[in-house]
Amino acid sequence: MITTKAGTGACPECGAATVSIREALPWCAGCEWNLDGYDRARQAPEFGWPRIDRWTHRLATRLTRQQYAALVGRPLEPAGLGLAGAVTVGVSLLLLLGVAAVAAAGVWLLFAYPFPNFAIVLGLALIGLAVALRPRFGRIDPDLEQLTRQEAPELHALVEEVATAIGAPVPHVIGVDADLNAYAMSVGLRRRRVLCLGLPLWGALDGQARVALLGHELGHFVNGDVRRGPVTQPALTMLGNAADLFHPAGGTESGGLLMMVGEWLGRILSWTLSKLLFAGHLVLAATAQRDSQRAEYLADEMAARVAGTAAATRLLDVLLSGESVALVVRQAARGGQGAAAWRTGTARSLAGAAERLPLVRQLSVREDASLFASHPPAGLRHRMLGARTWQDPRVVLTDARVERIDAELARHYQRVGRIVAWSA
Repeated sequence: MITTKAGTGACPECGAATVSIREALPWCAGCEWNLDGYDRARQAPEFGWPRIDRWTHRLATRLTRQQYAALVGRPLEPAGLGLAGAVTVGVSLLLLLGVAAVAAAGVWLLFAYPFPNFAIVLGLALIGLAVALRPRFGRIDPDLEQLTRQEAPELHALVEEVATAIGAPVPHVIGVDADLNAYAMSVGLRRRRVLCLGLPLWGALDGQARVALLGHELGHFVNGDVRRGPVTQPALTMLGNAADLFHPAGGTESGGLLMMVGEWLGRILSWTLSKLLFAGHLVLAATAQRDSQRAEYLADEMAARVAGTAAATRLLDVLLSGESVALVVRQAARGGQGAAAWRTGTARSLAGAAERLPLVRQLSVREDASLFASHPPAGLRHRMLGARTWQDPRVVLTDARVERIDAELARHYQRVGRIVAWSA
């Protein structure tokens, strides 16, 4: 429900009445006064210390606004590594070389001295540490239901058509799952490209919004997202893994005083090292997310190029209304209704929220701001597309083709419908 604050709720900048939805901290819808304010009651703490959380939110908001201002007035094209990307790549290379050096030192200690000797124990420990910290290149989610070309020829053809339109490579694997989401990623040493379509989201979208979703996700294969590079993707998890590795385990209650003191000192050292590694992980992640958010704007631009601006902005509104869409899908699934009912219900929900959506977009600018967010606030993404040249669709997905694709996915819709029907 939209509430308007009168009297003491007047905007001190322009004098207009402030507004609020979802019991959020009031702001001015016209000049956006107080939209950048930290709303402790509604925003999850990132560090648990109010002053630190307030400061990091203020910093994230400023960086997010600055990035938007820098990008809105110029063409969005893959522009190589910026400062944040270069720092991330440099640190990632150092981490990878460090792990390789630890492994090499361990192997050297195994053969450096005559057997038996204590150096072998140390060498095995270093090799074990290198194995624990080794880069992970990801793998295909075992819950992903992979779709072959024989099973879903229309869907594969649409994906290829969208990929061609935006100049992106075709995924090696196309699959579906039961999440209200979608993602594209490269996994393994061979960097196999994977496209996953969450059927609750895919089924709730109209034809052109589906094209926009494909354009956005396939755009991640060519938009220069630093998180997805073969060097940076594994390195971004290494410091976090190291922090977990050195996190002190529970102590023992037996032993003498000397043992207790030694264990206490060891736990202090382990705790300190774990926190330092985790702090390094946070700094590296926050740096990488600056470049990642730029890549998201570019993926939105690719969605607009292939599906049209109207469809791309409509997709963002669906994503912004995730809770409402989930409710629509759940209720329809409980009634035994399929994707056609999901689409109808979602369209009806968006139409009913048309008056409220501009405020929801504005509120996202405050609530989605974070140093660790991989995506810019949905409101700024919507605003970015609206500020750019209007684009007509290059790929048009007709209702007849939507029905053929849904027919290919009928068995998967039934399975997902049973999952979401009684989900919390």
